[in-house]
Amino acid sequence: MVATGLAWRGEVCAQVFEEAAQDLGRGLAAFTNGRRGGGRRVGFPRFRRRSRTAPSFRIRQKSDRGWPGIRVGEGHARSVRLPRIGVLRVREDTRRLRRLLRTGRGRVLSATVSLRAGRWVVGLTVEAADLHPAVCHRPRSEGDIGGWVGVDRGLHAFVVAVTADGDQVVREPDPPKPLFRAGGRLRRLQRTVSRKQRGSQHRRAAVARLGRAHARVRHVRQQYLHQVANTLVKTHDRLVLEDLHIRGLLRNRRLAAAISDAAWAQLDRIVCYKQQWRGGQVEHAWRWFPSTRTCSRCATVGPKLPLSQRMFVCDGCGYRADRDHNAAINLAVWGEQHHTQIRDPEVRGPVINAFRGAGSDPHPGVGETDPGDGGTPPPHPQRCGVRDVREGRCQTSQQTRL
Repeated sequence: MVATGLAWRGEVCAQVFEEAAQDLGRGLAAFTNGRRGGGRRVGFPRFRRRSRTAPSFRIRQKSDRGWPGIRVGEGHARSVRLPRIGVLRVREDTRRLRRLLRTGRGRVLSATVSLRAGRWVVGLTVEAADLHPAVCHRPRSEGDIGGWVGVDRGLHAFVVAVTADGDQVVREPDPPKPLFRAGGRLRRLQRTVSRKQRGSQHRRAAVARLGRAHARVRHVRQQYLHQVANTLVKTHDRLVLEDLHIRGLLRNRRLAAAISDAAWAQLDRIVCYKQQWRGGQVEHAWRWFPSTRTCSRCATVGPKLPLSQRMFVCDGCGYRADRDHNAAINLAVWGEQHHTQIRDPEVRGPVINAFRGAGSDPHPGVGETDPGDGGTPPPHPQRCGVRDVREGRCQTSQQTRL
């Protein structure tokens, strides 16, 4: 008897089909709830197209004869073992993750394998404990309104962080600008793709080269953003950022490319969740707060400044200062005047580091991390690095290249 049809199903782990069915169920539920007015309206789920969707699959953690199905560092320090696939050698260091799993302060929930820019990447979703108190910020009293640091984001100076007293603590004057510096190579590769015949092998090879170039731009930018965010959150527990209307700023065709290359929204997101890990606070100033036009000495609001004018001069008291430095001071003062408890942007309520369904009680089996486990190592510019993403209480994800 000859097997026909989907004979290859026996070679694939059954969890791959189960996870795909669960994703379809969530998509159908979201479509139904949107039509009934119970949530945001979304379209009907569509089949994934191989030509436009990166291939990926997900495997849940299950016990196999008392042993976890997904194991890290078995046989080799830099390896991940998956069910039905076996041991995969990886490029990134798994020392921190192995230490968390060995001491019982974390457990693997699932593994996602995907193809990105011609490289296979395995991402592990890990339930980890909160950071050790030694690497967290000390709690402040209710009457303490000081310690705020204003963070001004710009194009001339990427980040300028100043206290309310005028002490500059962080200044990043030379961002990498990866998209601008790789513009010539990206244009040449794009022309090469446009000259190839659609559906040919040469076009697929050209598209792969273009994808790798864009992936390098992303990795360089991500590494820089993590470095800047770590510098801010490790040294200060209270930060004030502007609520920038980035979509409106992108309407300026002369600055749209530079603003997109700066990734201000991505930096805001990284700073928020890393500060939440360490027990700090991040406040966002009112979107129309005139931080650049306000004098930090006499609070006089002046006229709008052109981008070419890098010095702020007050018409009232004659105070002169760098415009970014002056704006950061105003943001720090705004934080002292509008000091409130940090709020969760999704539920508009106080943030509690609780896992969904567990409440504020500690999750069973997970304690607290070691002081050496704090922080997120930024990815290398030429390779996909380790990334930690925590949602709720203790959700974290590690991705490494095979």
